[in-house]
Amino acid sequence: MDMAKDLRGRKALTARPLRLAAATATAGLLLTLAACQDGGADRADDGQASIVAPGRPGEKSRTLTPEQAAKAKPDDSPNAADQSYVQRMIEHHRQALTMSALAPERAAADPVKRLAERISAAQKPEIGAMQKWLALHPAPTAGSGTTAPGHGHDHDHGSMPGMATEQQLKELADARGADFDRLFLKLMTAHHEGALTMAGEALAGGNNPAVEEMANEVVATQSAEIHRMRAMG
Repeated sequence: MDMAKDLRGRKALTARPLRLAAATATAGLLLTLAACQDGGADRADDGQASIVAPGRPGEKSRTLTPEQAAKAKPDDSPNAADQSYVQRMIEHHRQALTMSALAPERAAADPVKRLAERISAAQKPEIGAMQKWLALHPAPTAGSGTTAPGHGHDHDHGSMPGMATEQQLKELADARGADFDRLFLKLMTAHHEGALTMAGEALAGGNNPAVEEMANEVVATQSAEIHRMRAMG
């Protein structure tokens, strides 16, 4: 089964229609506000500019004050699924970098070496972006009651899908030539498939657009690399 297509289908099914509807309404508010600022504003009795919010199909438009329009903006604050994904994916990416760093001196095939270079080039910046996101959105402290079980900093990294065990990493480090190539492709394919599983969970359960964008990037990049590794293996 093509995991990339499966994830895209799952994303389509879990596209959160309420968020789409809210985003569409917000866009309408912003367009109306822009028109107001250009001189076409309706004025409330107190002289304050009012904003016309287009209604959904079959519903009338509403006239809102700027304060009411601000409150109508969809809540895209991070939830436990967003926090868990970013925290765990940083560690997931770090292991991929550890594995890729072994390739230059151990791999026999140039395509394997180039693949390892591409993985490092893609995932290092992604780690940086996720670390910046965490700095802007710190995880709730322990005991706050807002962090779901298993979604805090104390999660078990070894339980993440696709992660290689310490023994597998040792075997990879000890391998050379064609043996390294075969083991690297096997472990990295499983690693990427695990990343797709994690991204799918974030897309289904998360709430923050930035995390959604990061998860979609993982799906696009690592799906292509999985196909490449299967062809090489």
